[in-house]
Amino acid sequence: MSYDRYVAICHPLRYPVLMSWPLCLRMILGSWLLGAADGLMQAAATLTFSYCSSHEIDHFFCEAPSLVRVACADTSLFESVMYICCVLMLLVPISLILISYTRKKAFATCSSHLSVVGLFFGAAIFTYMRPKSYRSANHDKIVSAFYTIFTPVLNPLIYSLRNSEVKGGALRKKILRLKGSSLLVN
Repeated sequence: MSYDRYVAICHPLRYPVLMSWPLCLRMILGSWLLGAADGLMQAAATLTFSYCSSHEIDHFFCEAPSLVRVACADTSLFESVMYICCVLMLLVPISLILISYTRKKAFATCSSHLSVVGLFFGAAIFTYMRPKSYRSANHDKIVSAFYTIFTPVLNPLIYSLRNSEVKGGALRKKILRLKGSSLLVN
């Protein structure tokens, strides 16, 4: 998405050539395949751990960091590999997105996308890139709920704020309508 916006803003005349259907298909397939491979590797690795006590995790869903917390085995190698994967899958993309938006024109135009990316990647980095000793079950629950529930809910709102109709008239009309209905109730 960031490459698409970068090309549209910085190279608008070359957009059809630079963003061809075959390139889009390769980018989508590459994302899916790399994400699936990472998920399968994490699942396979966590299934080999021996777990202590009750076999229950104090979390909303079964994520690798919450499984590492209850494992009896030495998970340091897995944590190191997971950290490297996080650098490749979180820090590299967000760095490329930030670099592509360094132009003033691109940054102003894509601030809504950048805010959504920042919310999602920030929460994921907080969850997956902290050492085991700094993890708290309650913090992990809150942050994982944030990037799985709140960020997708905020997406339409954040992207619609770029729409001048919503920023201008429609939002003002809605606020006035709410004020009017509250005056009628009182």
